[in-house]
Amino acid sequence: MLILGGYNARLFWPNANVLEGLSYALLAKISIRGIKLQLKRMTSVIKNQPTLPFLRSVVDEMCSLILSQMDQIQSHRYEITWKPDGSPVTNSDVLIENLIHGFLREKFPGIAFAGEESYSQTDAAHEEGYYAILDPIDGTENFCSGLKIWGVSFTLWHSRKHLISLLFLPELGDRLMTGDVIRPVHSRINGFSSSMCQEILDGMGDAEESRLMGCAVFNMYSVITGSFARFSNPRGAYAWDLLPGLILALEHCCEVHVDGKPYQGHFLEPSGRYRVDIRHRYDLHSR
Repeated sequence: MLILGGYNARLFWPNANVLEGLSYALLAKISIRGIKLQLKRMTSVIKNQPTLPFLRSVVDEMCSLILSQMDQIQSHRYEITWKPDGSPVTNSDVLIENLIHGFLREKFPGIAFAGEESYSQTDAAHEEGYYAILDPIDGTENFCSGLKIWGVSFTLWHSRKHLISLLFLPELGDRLMTGDVIRPVHSRINGFSSSMCQEILDGMGDAEESRLMGCAVFNMYSVITGSFARFSNPRGAYAWDLLPGLILALEHCCEVHVDGKPYQGHFLEPSGRYRVDIRHRYDLHSR
């Protein structure tokens, strides 16, 4: 007896007389064809999936590239224009985005790219091939105000399968990428998005200690490493703000919710906004 979709279904195997009436040549042909098709799919997957050591070396090179351009990045720090939503963008945002986009095109020819400063809502996320999402400067308000709490948020996918993600805080000297080992600290601080709303005010009232840092990369890095016990953004943010940190939070055993539901590591469309709540699981890490 086999249960299928909640229904009972009996499986009958043909007796010897029935089997004698089948074409064994046809059965063999079908079996061999199925095996070849499966091998072809497996080979395709292997060919399309670079190894983690290779991906880590690429991301390490990308971080070095950003650091090598810090003089240029600093020189354009206070060259500010304003987006239609009233948020600032500096020439350094554009500089880093163009720098990383060009770097990725050399490493992964034909890659599709969604950067915060160049993305259009009419752009569609590609179902196949390499797809990168980048926030060149997360925390631009901090950056153009002379604060060091800003970061680079990056994630790379292939055919909707995650490959590697990065949280990088250049002026603080901190970073976290897929495959890193962390030694978490213990904290009672709850971090919140700086986009104020009643839910944040209520959360701050309930928390023992609370912080508003104005940078999702810093907030994500902090909750993953245990410097925050929890980080929540009930107002919502875009995939380039959140997706790398969400993936890394799962990797390091955090409890992650997106839009009120447990997050399972799936791809998030760049065009959407997502509410997040992340808790560090101190019970799953030894101090």
